[in-house]
Amino acid sequence: MAGPGGRTWRDLLAGRARKRKKAFGSGAELQEAALRLLDRHQNLNDLLLEVENSVKPAGQDGTEHQEASSESFIVSVLQEQSSRLGVPTAILAARSAVTNIERICQASASPSQVPLLNLDQRKRLSCLLQTVKDLLANNVFCRSLFCQEIWKMKEPPVLEAVWHLHRDDIVGLGELLESAPGGPAAAAWLSSSLCGLCQRAEEASEDAERAGRLLTDFAIVFLQNGFQQTSELGRKMEFKKVPYICRAVLQRMLTWVLDAVGKEKQEDVSVLQAMRFWLNVFNVSVYKSAVHPDSLQQFFRHTLTEVLTYNPLLKVSDAIHMQKEWSFTRTCSLLTTLYRKLFVAFSAKDSICQLQQVLETREVNWQHVLSCVSTLVVCQAEAEQLFKDLLSHLLMKAFENYDMENMITAFLIARQAALEGPALFMPYSEWFKASFGNSGGRHGSSKKALVFLFEFLSELVPFEAAPYLKVHIMYPPFVPTKHRSILLEYITLAKTRLADLKVAIEDMGLYEDLSSTDESVQPQGQALRDVEKALQIFENTRKIPTSVIEASIFRRPYYISWFLPALLRPRVLPKTPDARMAFIDSLKRADKIPSNLYSTYMQACCAMKEKMLQDESKVETSHSKEPAEQLKAELAELRTLIVDPTKYEDVSAQIAVISDRLASILGHGSDENEAAALNSPIPVEVSAPRLEPCHQRVVDLLLTSFCQNLIAASYFNPPDRQGPWLSLFVKMMCGHRNLLPALLGRLCQLIYHQGPSLNDAHVLGLAAFVIHLSEFKALIPEVEASLGISQAVPEKALSVSEYWNRLLVCRTEESLVFCARFCTAAVSYLMCKFSSYSHEDLCALLPPSLVKKLQYLVPRLCLEARSILCREARTDLVWSSLSCPSLNYRRASLCLWRQARFQEFLKEKEFQLSFREWLLLELEVYPEKDVLSASERQDFHYWAIYQWYLPAPSASGGCDGQLEKACGIIINTILDALQRLDLGSCGQSKMSVNPDILCKLQEMVLELGCRRKLLSGCLDAQRHFLFEILQERLKDGNHSSALGEQLWRQQELLLHRRILVGLPASALIMTCRKGKKTMLDCEDFFRFVNSELKNVCSRGYALSYDITAHFFRGLLNASLDCEESAEGINSVLTACQTKCPIVLFSAALWWPRLEPILCSQWKRLFGAPLAEELERLRGWQSWATSFLSSGEVFPLSDPPWISAAFLHCTVQQQSPRGRERNALKRLGTDTEQLLVSLLFFSLMDLISAKIAPKEGVDSQTALEWSLEILQCLEERGTSWPLLFRAGGEDPQKYGVLRGAASDRHARLLPLAFYSLSPHFHHGLLAREQTFLCVALDSYIQLLQLFVEGEDLPQSHQGHPLEVISAARRFLLGAIPQCPAQSFGNIQPLLATCEGLDPELAATLLRFSRPGVAMELDEELLLF
Repeated sequence: MAGPGGRTWRDLLAGRARKRKKAFGSGAELQEAALRLLDRHQNLNDLLLEVENSVKPAGQDGTEHQEASSESFIVSVLQEQSSRLGVPTAILAARSAVTNIERICQASASPSQVPLLNLDQRKRLSCLLQTVKDLLANNVFCRSLFCQEIWKMKEPPVLEAVWHLHRDDIVGLGELLESAPGGPAAAAWLSSSLCGLCQRAEEASEDAERAGRLLTDFAIVFLQNGFQQTSELGRKMEFKKVPYICRAVLQRMLTWVLDAVGKEKQEDVSVLQAMRFWLNVFNVSVYKSAVHPDSLQQFFRHTLTEVLTYNPLLKVSDAIHMQKEWSFTRTCSLLTTLYRKLFVAFSAKDSICQLQQVLETREVNWQHVLSCVSTLVVCQAEAEQLFKDLLSHLLMKAFENYDMENMITAFLIARQAALEGPALFMPYSEWFKASFGNSGGRHGSSKKALVFLFEFLSELVPFEAAPYLKVHIMYPPFVPTKHRSILLEYITLAKTRLADLKVAIEDMGLYEDLSSTDESVQPQGQALRDVEKALQIFENTRKIPTSVIEASIFRRPYYISWFLPALLRPRVLPKTPDARMAFIDSLKRADKIPSNLYSTYMQACCAMKEKMLQDESKVETSHSKEPAEQLKAELAELRTLIVDPTKYEDVSAQIAVISDRLASILGHGSDENEAAALNSPIPVEVSAPRLEPCHQRVVDLLLTSFCQNLIAASYFNPPDRQGPWLSLFVKMMCGHRNLLPALLGRLCQLIYHQGPSLNDAHVLGLAAFVIHLSEFKALIPEVEASLGISQAVPEKALSVSEYWNRLLVCRTEESLVFCARFCTAAVSYLMCKFSSYSHEDLCALLPPSLVKKLQYLVPRLCLEARSILCREARTDLVWSSLSCPSLNYRRASLCLWRQARFQEFLKEKEFQLSFREWLLLELEVYPEKDVLSASERQDFHYWAIYQWYLPAPSASGGCDGQLEKACGIIINTILDALQRLDLGSCGQSKMSVNPDILCKLQEMVLELGCRRKLLSGCLDAQRHFLFEILQERLKDGNHSSALGEQLWRQQELLLHRRILVGLPASALIMTCRKGKKTMLDCEDFFRFVNSELKNVCSRGYALSYDITAHFFRGLLNASLDCEESAEGINSVLTACQTKCPIVLFSAALWWPRLEPILCSQWKRLFGAPLAEELERLRGWQSWATSFLSSGEVFPLSDPPWISAAFLHCTVQQQSPRGRERNALKRLGTDTEQLLVSLLFFSLMDLISAKIAPKEGVDSQTALEWSLEILQCLEERGTSWPLLFRAGGEDPQKYGVLRGAASDRHARLLPLAFYSLSPHFHHGLLAREQTFLCVALDSYIQLLQLFVEGEDLPQSHQGHPLEVISAARRFLLGAIPQCPAQSFGNIQPLLATCEGLDPELAATLLRFSRPGVAMELDEELLLF
């Protein structure tokens, strides 16, 4: 009670003590006086409030005694008052305390009941509680009576007052609730107060913390008492009402929340926020060790069951119709938040088991059940497989018992899970096909099962949405032929339902996404998507897609009414025809576009010619602005979650929201056909990726968000402690398959084109993104990385891991450094992010190309790495080396290289960089732009080849110490590198061989040559390793078309020639011992020339100058190993006459250039007269020159075709036109073979002029020279036709000449034959019995070439068909003029002729019969 001036009772006592220290003899006297005073002015309630803390420090004025005795004073007052009233002291104290609490709670200025006290109330209550504690300590306070008196108050106490009583251990909440006269009333009061508390917490932020503590303490009581375990029952037997009240309160609060779920949009925002505040009781961290784990599990399981079974009014038919609205992003956020908090207490398996148990035993709320399925699929990574298992179990039970309930449950769950997208669960169409699309499905076990399935599907039909009916029609269940009628009956029913929905199955798109449940896509929109997909396929293949051709025939209404109008939308046509124009043109030429429709389209395009597309692009931008801004906002919200570890549980939900925003921008998977969604490669034009502006903006938003969020999160935690958001984010992007082309194209721009200009943060972010893309490589189709130019051999589709290898090029200093930075960042990030993974799991995640690039780059750029094999790792270095700005890329790469775990990768075969792969990377480098100087590069090559790969075992990509094997790998790799089309950089060609690698190859080949000389014994049986390698390569050609094979082979041989010319000349020739002599062995070279190299020869009968000169130089050098050098050379050149005459023909062609080189070399090496055979070659050249210039006699060689070759070449090189005939006349007798050989060479020139005019041979000149020789032969009566026929009567006669011709020249000899036919002599038919056979054989060969698609060159007679027609006319005219003996040789050809030209064959048969009358009245003029 207050004294004068508002002073407290204690102050009064203290003051009086100071003034009247000796007024009373003792403390007893003082106490008696005080009691008399109280008796006159008594207010016990105020007394309890006025007493403060009983423990005060002692003062200097001697008041310690009064301070210490205040407790006993209050007790004395209470005892005195109780004795007067005849009431026990403890009861009086309890009643007084309740009276005070009631006064404190009613002192609020607020007219309504509030759950929290104000500051003054809180202060007064604190004083009261302190006094009550003192009374309890003196055993003068009755708890039970206090609890009973609380419930007798006019108004229930404020919730915070009850909390203080509970927290200060005066009266626990459980004890208070147990004393409530009515349990339901107490539950109603408590739940109402809790609702008010939640609302107050959201309205006033300063009260939120106190409200949170209050809610936590009460929630602990609710769980401890409402969900007791067996071990706790004995301890709490005194509580009978409390468990019921606690559970009732929790149930009321849950109902409060669930009632709002169905009307979220109608509820006030503050009410929804209040409900979210209540959901904090479901935070597992709240309970820690205060609640038994089993109680917590029981509470969460009970809550989940209550949610799933709450208000089960919806029917199955409602669920079928409405489940699209119950996806994760469309479900009330209160419900998804509640689910996510509940799932924290369970594993994904336990959650789904609980769901399954509820489905099997209770009536359920389908909205809540299916929302739960969506939340599990989105938030639990393991849910996909667990739901697949559950679906299998449900189907098994359904077909075992023919139970419709299990069937509908399975279908609803499968559809609901599929709504969350293919990144999280398989599309419904795939599930339906997998479950029922084959004979192994459960419906295939019996007819009864089959009927059961179709009865179920038929019952669904009246409620089905169109997309699901389309799936069932397009991918029907497997049905045996004998039961086909059951399926047809269902399809008829489904089509009727589609007709009722005004959806025609005929209007289905060519590439419609049957997994989408978006019913708003009209035929017009689907047709636009189909056009884009068809254009994409056409651009890749340059062929009209099969689906379009089929639609034009079998689905003509859709094709004419929807597809063509979507394709032929008027636009301003580009100056350079684009893919759309080419596609339209192809359809027009194939008569797939009606003429009137095409004309209308062209007129409309012309009318729009003056308009620009800028307005259209602005409209597109404005339309997509709002969804893009929404996406940007959601990405910003994600960032706030990932930087706060306490909010990681909300990340998966936010990513689902981002996915929904993304779908609203991109549409629902319009580019995929569910039947082959993962089988259609994604085209990316590496040289110039093309991206739609809208898609590029979206991809840039996503990539920027990923990189910025990673860097932001890394300031607080390393990647392995950042939660799963990185994986979830990338997996979500992979689920939007229509985004993947733009994503991969943008990554190509950033990595391949802009890589060196990226800063460290960009590199780190992109490297981490690439790692996560590889984590979900199963969701990404293969990539067709085209080079933007036409290719003879199309590139094979690449996996996403191989795609990174294509983008990370190593050519210049900038690209080498960038590649090292990127790969270091990627591998280091993986090792940190997935540090807890096993070695096998890490290997499965890591793209091998990144490790191989590091094996190439780190030793190349860091000298120290060449001596590091494996050192003990310091595990904290990997991430710190990336995140520390002061460390450059070399130190970061070395830091990674030294990691023991990284070195473990290098022991795995898939990660080992083989010698071949190392060479391919090194051959890409431009030496003039290399980061290494010439000397540094030479040192690196020496280390890599001689110290690393040469001694390494082949199992790890090495050479087993075998020099010959190393040479083979180098040659093959160089050829592969030259054969591969360069990715292109500023139009530069990379067709030159790296000089440093070529130098190392030359060293090895010379060393091998030296080793062979040291070996004793005959080496006849040993083949030349060089030609063996080249021959083996030519066996590997495997191309789909003959033309592709031909072009590849020609290119390959040209490269072989370049390699041979680049090696030491003596390497072409081997030496061997025969007896005591060392001989030169050119057999392998001759074989290679005769079988292969002649096909890339000059003019059809001679090798190119470079390889010719190289052979002769090598011959002279190799002869140094012989005891008699001249003899060795003579032996080789003599062998050439029969084994490889093309070498001598080549010498004849190039002798003017070859002679000074060989003579000079011979003089340097030997200083003696030329070898006999070389002198003979020089002599033939001299004789040919003299014969043409001065008329000297031309001696014949043996064989004569050698001198013919020199004469022919000399004529072509120096003789003026018109002098050849005179020269031919001056040839002596017995020169028939010489003239036939001259004719052969002239015909080769004639063919060369047609197929390779750039070689400098004039077609008309070659024809005239051939006719001059032919006339000379006719005048001498020399037989020549067999020159045109292989395998004639005397194959050896002209076999040498024909064998020296290239395969293509030999095949085109019939063309040369009929080029001469207009000038054949009129007596030729009668004189040459073989002429008709040769002419017919040549005609048949011409026809066969044409039929086989041979690219016949133009002749002077015009188109190749004209040549064939002229040949046919010639034969038809010649046949009647041929003597009977001529027909005897044509019998073997008649069968072939009959198959190609029956009319001609019939003519031949008619004239070949003896005694046939001449049907022509007069002789035909043939010549």
